Amino acid sequence: MFGFGVLTCLVFLPLVGAAFILSLRRDDEATINNARWAALATTVVVFLLSLYLYAKFDSGSADFQFVEEKAWFGSGLVYKLGVDGLSFPFVLLTTFLMPFAIAASWRSITYRVKEYMIAFLVLETLMVGVFCALDVVLFYLFFEGGLIPMFLIIGIWGGPRRVYASFKFFLYTLAGSLLMLLAIMAMYGVAGTTDIVVLLKTSFPASMQKWLWLAFFASLAVKMPMWPVHTWLPDAHVEAPTAGSVILAAILLKMGGYGFIRFSLPMFPDASSFFAPLVFALSIIAIIYTSLVALVQEDMKKLIAYSSVAHMGFVTMGLFSMTEQGVQGAVFQMISHGLVSGALFLCVGVVYDRMHTREIAAYGGLVARMPLYATAFMIFTMANVGLPGTSGFVGEFLTLLGAFRVNSWVAFFATTGVILSAAYALYLYRRIIFGVLDKPALAAILDLSGREVALLAPLVALTIYYGFHPGPILDSSVVSIEALIKGYDQALAATKTAALALH
Repeated sequence: MFGFGVLTCLVFLPLVGAAFILSLRRDDEATINNARWAALATTVVVFLLSLYLYAKFDSGSADFQFVEEKAWFGSGLVYKLGVDGLSFPFVLLTTFLMPFAIAASWRSITYRVKEYMIAFLVLETLMVGVFCALDVVLFYLFFEGGLIPMFLIIGIWGGPRRVYASFKFFLYTLAGSLLMLLAIMAMYGVAGTTDIVVLLKTSFPASMQKWLWLAFFASLAVKMPMWPVHTWLPDAHVEAPTAGSVILAAILLKMGGYGFIRFSLPMFPDASSFFAPLVFALSIIAIIYTSLVALVQEDMKKLIAYSSVAHMGFVTMGLFSMTEQGVQGAVFQMISHGLVSGALFLCVGVVYDRMHTREIAAYGGLVARMPLYATAFMIFTMANVGLPGTSGFVGEFLTLLGAFRVNSWVAFFATTGVILSAAYALYLYRRIIFGVLDKPALAAILDLSGREVALLAPLVALTIYYGFHPGPILDSSVVSIEALIKGYDQALAATKTAALALH
């Protein structure tokens, strides 16, 4: 593409689809259908291109692959893309789920359809760009740029309180990211470049690392989100359209975890070690507190949103254990949660499209009318609980194992979250699926349509497949994780040696 490589094509191809939809001038039904098909075709082509890259990807190397580098603004700023075992799984997750988001909006979005599809395609470019960027300024532009289309998706096509939710989402995430921008400027002042590959080899002073770590933490913690900066998430989920909730939970939250892996742990190892107890404490609070909050929710989306905060607590706990099992578990948990949480929001969207309410009390006894739906919802609920045989178990088990090696009390308190997750997930399932079908509005409710079966069946299959065979995800990242941990340990050892020499 104009002299650029395959990663540039992968990142910017959705903008080609968006430009085509923008060229459709009329607003009749045929044009709107063309916009839907163009968006779906674009996301499918992007996914196929990512599969091609996966076939060429060497999982036995910890180096960045498919690297592209072009002169940009000068003075050390470069346009640079590349992927490794830590980023490529998230690229695949993003490109895989985008067609589901488009298909889930096929009938539910009835106004400003062209603009809606353009917003999602622009969002795909920005999300894939985050995981491919190898220049920290380029990363920041993609990272912050993703706020704009999601702000519009929630604010235009969301629920009754959509304006409040969209502004809360935007302001929370923007405020934290301004501190990250200051940290990027400070890093440039030390290293003279914003090239991530160079920055990974730069040794920042220990005292400076703490301030840089806190600045990045302010942005990444909001994005995940971690307790106590999580309050924007339930509102955003409740008001967002179904596809917006899917992408928000499955992809946008993972940018925070990816940022910890790409920046905080390898670039600021001394600070990461110093602040690890703080992260463990916040993770445990998130796991226990938000699970208890989920138990009292009466809105299906809000319950699942709070469960996402709890599951992200396992991710941060695993990452900052800095053990091979913990980091592998955190990466796997993010991929699994992307599939499972996205599927759960799709399940909520199925009944919402029929009943136009998300109140748990409005349902009950659906198994009598919707056996296929009840089966799919059960599998995703079991994965959300972390039942062995589902993908949800693998990530939680590995993060707990990694935390146990560092601090058994952290693992003990986090394990209570597994019990609480079973409580709120089964509570939701029982009240919606089981019981007596005594509400007149539910008497004629229909089971999954062919389109809905096509949406949920692949997610059911992957949830079970990765539960029994997690190898494809674990193997793709293991070498990069080993290199990350080795570099982290060497940096800490060098710091201790220097401290002893001073004494």
